[in-house]
Amino acid sequence: MPRFAANLTLLFNELDFLDRFAAAAEAGFEAVEFLFPYAWPAEQIAERLERSGLKLVLHNLPPGNWDAGERGIACHPDRVDEFRNGVARGIEYAQALGCGQLNCLAGIRPTHVSEAQAHATFVSNLRFAAAELERADLRLLIEPINTFDMPGFFLNRSNQAEEIVDEVNAPNLYIQYDIYHAQRMEGELANTIARLLPRIAHMQMADTPGRHEPGTGEINYDFLFDFIDRLGYQGWIGCEYRPAATTTGGLGWFTRRHTSSGAQ
Repeated sequence: MPRFAANLTLLFNELDFLDRFAAAAEAGFEAVEFLFPYAWPAEQIAERLERSGLKLVLHNLPPGNWDAGERGIACHPDRVDEFRNGVARGIEYAQALGCGQLNCLAGIRPTHVSEAQAHATFVSNLRFAAAELERADLRLLIEPINTFDMPGFFLNRSNQAEEIVDEVNAPNLYIQYDIYHAQRMEGELANTIARLLPRIAHMQMADTPGRHEPGTGEINYDFLFDFIDRLGYQGWIGCEYRPAATTTGGLGWFTRRHTSSGAQ
């Protein structure tokens, strides 16, 4: 079956962040992801990973000022130096935490920046980041995000991501395909995943409407998980959803699939 990673930014929010690792392991997860590690010393997170026996499969490069509403700065022409410093910091954390890939958030296009300027800046920054990550033996990911949740987000459709990957032309640049965002922007999930599979290094998911766990909305996840499995996808699927109630109360979908697969 597909391999699922608990997103510790959204799941187990009933607990302090560093206590979520043990809760994820107890629930049966073998891997985790989260948005950002930078508020904690890498040593503290590494200790929790080791203690819980979990693998970290993804985190993001620094996004700018997240609390002020910034959602990445990779398309901002006036923030290139800050972006490059963030690449170095992201690599430092990834290496300390044994994480093999980093996601680069394109960001919301500033109103004074043209589409062409944002595109050129994003491509240039990706070329820089991909080269730096390749030297560290890391993969770089880009993620289309829907513009209903994040109005103005620059990278918002899968074909746009595909074109940018082609333009950057870096061997370690891949797409992070978020099923929730893709459903909201374009649908056509199964065929798009099949077409893009060689370019997809990581997936994430949530149901819609509501961005809750599988089975709460319109996406037929039973079909989709089996379809992804038949395609031979080898990566992880990050559970980046907001529990409709409690995290453990909404894990019935995971328990069923985990048990039926014979996973230990």
